Amino acid sequence: MRKACSLLPILLLVLLAAPVRAQETQKEPAKEDKNAKPPEEKVSTTRHTITLGGQAIAYTATAGNLVLKDEEGNAKASVFYVAYTKDGVKDPGDRPVTFSFNGGPGAASLWVHLGAFGPRRVERTKEGMGLPPPGRLVDNEYSLLDVTDLVFIDPVSTGYSRPAPGQDVKQFHGVRQDIEWVAEFIRLWITRNERWASPKLLAGESYGTTRAAGLAQFLAERYGMMLNGVVLVSSVLNWQNQEFNVGNDMPYILHLPTYAATAWYHRKLPPDLQGDLRKTLDEVETFARGEYALALLQGDRLAPEKRREIAARVARYTGLSPDYVERSNLRIEIYRFTKELLRGEGKTVGRLDTRFTGSDLDAVGEEPEYDPASTSTDGPYVAMVNDYLRRELGYKEDRPYERLAMVWPWSWAGFENKYVNLAENLRKAMTRNPDLQVLFTCGYYDLATPYFDSVYTVDHLGLAESLRGHVKLAYYEAGHMMYIREADHAKLKKDIADFIKASTGKR
Repeated sequence: MRKACSLLPILLLVLLAAPVRAQETQKEPAKEDKNAKPPEEKVSTTRHTITLGGQAIAYTATAGNLVLKDEEGNAKASVFYVAYTKDGVKDPGDRPVTFSFNGGPGAASLWVHLGAFGPRRVERTKEGMGLPPPGRLVDNEYSLLDVTDLVFIDPVSTGYSRPAPGQDVKQFHGVRQDIEWVAEFIRLWITRNERWASPKLLAGESYGTTRAAGLAQFLAERYGMMLNGVVLVSSVLNWQNQEFNVGNDMPYILHLPTYAATAWYHRKLPPDLQGDLRKTLDEVETFARGEYALALLQGDRLAPEKRREIAARVARYTGLSPDYVERSNLRIEIYRFTKELLRGEGKTVGRLDTRFTGSDLDAVGEEPEYDPASTSTDGPYVAMVNDYLRRELGYKEDRPYERLAMVWPWSWAGFENKYVNLAENLRKAMTRNPDLQVLFTCGYYDLATPYFDSVYTVDHLGLAESLRGHVKLAYYEAGHMMYIREADHAKLKKDIADFIKASTGKR
């Protein structure tokens, strides 16, 4: 992997629901007073009831912080969390617990919390489009609380989590550091709440899948904590597949099916491809891993007539012109695609969810000035998490809730001069714990973490044949946050609920 500075743009892009330009210009949070007192723990506990699948579930919501310490007892950081536990459970072994987080790095957990899994969610249209600000919370009929307790974690510097006074933030901002401190939070929460006998799962989204894969291995090796399941929502494990660098052809191959899905959605494909989406994607996937991959591998050896043939095929599947594809050296980068597909209509398409469209002042530019999908899923969630934590959960905090913290420079120690690849950590975890189950959930319209990347990653895990059935893939007709679309949220709930029951034996 190259220096961290060269990875900064792509990492920022993977931020869940983050307006890219806004994140790049966001100021670093104010530094803590080094002479301030060590952080103290505070907790707000409230009780609620929700009906899921016709069953009334009484539960306790706990919003609070845990102070993480070193072996000498020195406070290192205060980590904010929200936990939901079902009331009336006498035996911890009867109740799974799932730890969930978003990505970034630098994103708080508000999207998986108030979008996907928690008992309350931000209201959207049925197709997942935004409603007028400031937004509204409703009961989440697709919450996972009927099958598992839930703990939403804000890693250090995100949400209300902060380093202890006098502590250097660098010890929390990095691939390895992030995994180790989130693992310490999980260990402490499990211990304090007497849940070592409970089945345990992780559910991470975007960079949170990178974190989850690392945690699966680290929790077992450091603490002997064996997980039952890992849910990877919109995953990025092998970063080679994400970086559009000269000489790296993998991203072009793995993004092609999502380009096709996007062109299908906006009706830019030839009539014979505008029928069944899955049938079209099957054809594109075959081309991508076959003729297209072979053509890119040949580089300048590719014969001119074959080059024109491949350009025509790529154009057929992307809605772009053959001339544009050929002049792009057969390699279409994300932002060129999101800018070019609807250029004739004066529109751009989203990156987190390509169903969304926007418009730019510079209609002839090469990159969109913002991601319309990201913008739509930012403000309403921010407004609602601030309202919900204080007014409904009773957690009083005057500091800003950092939904997108500036955590740069992010340390890539251990991955110098190579691409970050936590798929290998996941393989090791599954090999050493052969009961560990993994579920990848993928949105067809997600260009931040394209679904075909997950397919490729699963195909290249290198698992023993006896373990390959422990990995499952599920697909949805939405983007990075597939749960904003009601039909996909219902499917996601069923897929994950079935997965939790199968991986924990709690049917």
